[in-house]
Amino acid sequence: MKTRVRQIIHLDMDAFYASVEVLDQPTLKGKPVIVGGPVHRGVVSAASYEARTYGVHSGQPMATAVRLCPEGIVLPVRLGRYKEVSDQIFEIFRRYTPLVEPLSLDEAFLDVTASLKLFGPAEEIALRIKKEVLAEVGLTVSAGVGPSKLVAKIASDLNKPNGLVVVPEGKVREFLDPLPIEKLWGVGRVTQKDLALLQVRTIGDLRRLPKDLLRRRFGLQGLQLYFLSRGLDDREVQPEREVKSLGREETFAEDITDPAQAARVVLDLSQKVARRLRRYGKTGRTVTLKVTYQDFTHITRSQTLKTPTDDHRRIYQAARELLAKTEAGRRPIRLLGLYLSQLVHPGTGQLSLFDPPPSEDKSRRLHQALDRIEERFGEKAIRPGTLIEG
Repeated sequence: MKTRVRQIIHLDMDAFYASVEVLDQPTLKGKPVIVGGPVHRGVVSAASYEARTYGVHSGQPMATAVRLCPEGIVLPVRLGRYKEVSDQIFEIFRRYTPLVEPLSLDEAFLDVTASLKLFGPAEEIALRIKKEVLAEVGLTVSAGVGPSKLVAKIASDLNKPNGLVVVPEGKVREFLDPLPIEKLWGVGRVTQKDLALLQVRTIGDLRRLPKDLLRRRFGLQGLQLYFLSRGLDDREVQPEREVKSLGREETFAEDITDPAQAARVVLDLSQKVARRLRRYGKTGRTVTLKVTYQDFTHITRSQTLKTPTDDHRRIYQAARELLAKTEAGRRPIRLLGLYLSQLVHPGTGQLSLFDPPPSEDKSRRLHQALDRIEERFGEKAIRPGTLIEG
């Protein structure tokens, strides 16, 4: 009996963070939008295609991006808003298959093999998803369709923005052979240089090398490259990987040396992390504080609470105790981060026999009301007095 060929779709939103900003502020349409951290010390998280024509790209120092694109409109990251839009998009994905593997807020694999009888060919499913995301959300998404995750992901990247590339099973080698070798997973700069010594510059060049040569030269990675160059990738789509931790970080325009200022940042982070927990419907038990000093060395300090929480006051209390165990005030600090792990749904954490009855439900209702106010009027609508600038 012939094995049914898998049909995998890789969907990747186009310049997602920047596109959401344009969606919310239509006057930005057609302009170079750069989303990321502070100009002097931050990193680019996303850039509109107009900004990319200047050489701006994600992961780039913001200072470099501004130098390349002086007219760029720099905006801060709004993860809460991007998560909200992402949820809308993923709801559309799940209309066609339960086998959705998120890679990030704006990227996912879908296995639609079992959906073909109901919705038609994989290409038609990809087209329907693209049309529905545009009509219902207002954003474009690029898609790649192929018999494996490897091929689908490479395909989705070849015709951005708003592209669709379909690779039938019998055309995989024809599709892969002319592509540059760095398109393959696992081929970074070092491997690329090593392969160049073997006159390998395209995936086709790699495919023509003997398996034994690749194994001797690169070990297990060589075997993986041998199979990937032939489009052989049997990894399955893994639906809905559970979120393990939630957190926020802040990189400072200038290193901070004042412990009181560090404490204020920790309070602000505690509020932001608590909001993220509630947005995801989670509570957390382990609080972790991350500190990066001026010389780029970093440390983490953790504390496990008796019961899980999404209350910023409990998070802040633990984080203050952890901050006291660092060199804040003695060494300049470049970055502070705060994370909650051991996540569970509210009400599922084990209670201590010796603790008083929790008032978390009443507190949670209050915080949810405050969250709604902040979503409507912004994060600064309601703030502790210590965070209000004079």
